[in-house]
Amino acid sequence: MDLDPDLAALRPLGGFFVLRTVPAVPADTAAARPDALPTLASAYNGACNGACDAPCERPGAGTGPDGSHDSLTHRVGTVGERLRAPEPRVAASIAHQALAARLWSVALGCAARYGRLPDLHPRLLRWDTGATAPDDLWLTEVRALPGGAEPATLVDAVVHGHLEPLAAALRARYGVAAGLLWGNAGSALAGAARELDRRARADGDADLAHRARALAAALFAHPRLRLTGTRSGLSFRRRSCCLYYRVPGGGICGDCCFTQPPRPSPRAASG
Repeated sequence: MDLDPDLAALRPLGGFFVLRTVPAVPADTAAARPDALPTLASAYNGACNGACDAPCERPGAGTGPDGSHDSLTHRVGTVGERLRAPEPRVAASIAHQALAARLWSVALGCAARYGRLPDLHPRLLRWDTGATAPDDLWLTEVRALPGGAEPATLVDAVVHGHLEPLAAALRARYGVAAGLLWGNAGSALAGAARELDRRARADGDADLAHRARALAAALFAHPRLRLTGTRSGLSFRRRSCCLYYRVPGGGICGDCCFTQPPRPSPRAASG
């Protein structure tokens, strides 16, 4: 199936899978001006050169340590504020997992539905850093990548194109451990595959369910993802923790390496 200009085949799969395209955005929304939103490339590279003026409304919300206008800092700050995260590192991890889930969902959904993948280059994806979950993404140009929906195409688009530079930026800015970030990526991939399989089975689409499982299995063979957790079919138990248990009222996720929230160390409790 050819990619349509609105990527309409993704809509029945739910909010995490939907990828808005610029021609499909209603004229009365801020997204009708995609140039007012930062690209993901700017998030990975640092300052967005003023492109995120619209979402960065709170004083200092989008300002990086060097005083630059920074869309990634703004997103982490937004997540931290809404969750009342106790430290930026926790907010950075949760913001990372949410974006990874969106990227994997879009890629898996397109690959399974269309048998094609649109070019998801960070310069083509714009991001509303002030939005609620799931992260709002807009694709400014729909053009199919060569290579169909082969796992290698998804690895190039998502792992190399997004998750590697995103992880590097979060490690440098917030000191988040690499193992935690790749655990987030593995958890996000497993969750996207499970949801795609669930919806396919609910619709009686055995072929779509099979494609989702096969793609997930092939992607987890990649060295970046292979050691992020243990798998059995579509079930997944990660080897790291996303730190959500440290959010007020939070707990452990269904695929967490912990069976109950860790207790703070005496040093942390006294500090």
